[in-house]
Amino acid sequence: SALRLEDMRIPHSYLKTFQGPATGVIVERERLNKYGTPLLGATVKPKLGLSGKNYGRVIYEGLKGGLDFLKDDENINSQPFMRWRERFLNCMEGINRASAATGEVKGSYLNITAATMDEVIKRAEYAKEVGSIIVMIDLVMGYTAIQTAAIWARENDMLLHLHRAGNSTYARQKNHGINFRVICKWMRMSGVDHIHAGTVVGKLEGDPLMIKGFYTTLLATELKVNLAYGIFFDMDWASLRKCMPVASGGIHCGQMHQLITYLGDDVVLQFGGGTIGHPDGIQAGATANRVAMESMVLARNEGLDIFSNEVGPRILRDAAKTCGPLQTALDLWKDISFNYTSTDTAD
Repeated sequence: SALRLEDMRIPHSYLKTFQGPATGVIVERERLNKYGTPLLGATVKPKLGLSGKNYGRVIYEGLKGGLDFLKDDENINSQPFMRWRERFLNCMEGINRASAATGEVKGSYLNITAATMDEVIKRAEYAKEVGSIIVMIDLVMGYTAIQTAAIWARENDMLLHLHRAGNSTYARQKNHGINFRVICKWMRMSGVDHIHAGTVVGKLEGDPLMIKGFYTTLLATELKVNLAYGIFFDMDWASLRKCMPVASGGIHCGQMHQLITYLGDDVVLQFGGGTIGHPDGIQAGATANRVAMESMVLARNEGLDIFSNEVGPRILRDAAKTCGPLQTALDLWKDISFNYTSTDTAD
């Protein structure tokens, strides 16, 4: 049975029975006091094996260097080398120190995914108690669990980040399963504030047009048919708030001109290895990403064609003249790109 759900139009009256994201893009920006630029994040690496103390150190250095968020990876929950309470406490120490040092609101997505819903809520309550502004769940929890977590987050003024771990098991094949854009619709209805939605240029392959369709699905107040983007139906979002897309996986600051052109401002750009793999340390890696992003946004706002192969790299080189960490990062990763043939195309 070669059946695949490519898209669905959800009626206005049915959408009205869902609350959607409690925070959404605009309120998140107000809470962080960040406007007109993408947000910056990173995943802690190595994702498995660090002690709580060392994990918190990674958080501190990344945030102090200029990132808005760090995050647990999808498979960190509570393992013998680091139990979840230990991680939450050390993360919060890093966050609080970095916030105090920079004067910015910062956070780290604390993964509350667990074996039972009772345990998920217990971890969520603890995250709130120790002062976190954001918690994270994995898509493999299932749709009931996701909505339960989203309603809890709404009631407790917490941002909710959804890592799409497991989506490829049914979104990857062309002749069977569910297209990821449908999952985007379901997740916006469920009420998550963030969802991983592809990068175009990273290691998680993605056709630029299809990814644009995912981002449009998450961010538009009204969808118009656009077959190139894979949007098959007109659909009004019935005033449900926007869901912040997250770009993560194999991206680095040398691709900043492409990322900003393809993905726009309403996105969290997450450079994991592209921050933590920096030769001069994590703080330097974070600074390189921040300087690259701000210089590129500035150039775009001045009307420069940042996407061109001459202009984009030149802006980065110019910024690197007064930012050593950026120069080091550009030298290190200049040749790295993942050129996969995308499986998710419109044909």
